[in-house]
Amino acid sequence: MYAIFEDGSRQYRAEAGKLIVLDFRDDVKEGDTIELSRVLLVGKDGGASIGLPHVAGAKVLATVVGFPTVKTMTQKFRRRKASKRLRGHTQPHIRVRVESIVG
Repeated sequence: MYAIFEDGSRQYRAEAGKLIVLDFRDDVKEGDTIELSRVLLVGKDGGASIGLPHVAGAKVLATVVGFPTVKTMTQKFRRRKASKRLRGHTQPHIRVRVESIVG
């Protein structure tokens, strides 16, 4: 069983036990359970339920596993001009494990 859900203007494919990286939320801590209710499609044993726009009563239950951080470096360089600029950016995310799909 799998589901396609929407979170933060992006769509994700969820299966039980799969790890997914979502946008950061201030109100969650490690070990909390998140309910993702904007489910667009639920696929079961060869069939699928497609929502218009969302599948009624379907939701994805996930547990927060951690808060990964990846630093992105941006560099501008102009040759022979003694001009360099190096900037770093760390985007906050949360990593969740899909526990179950209801629907």
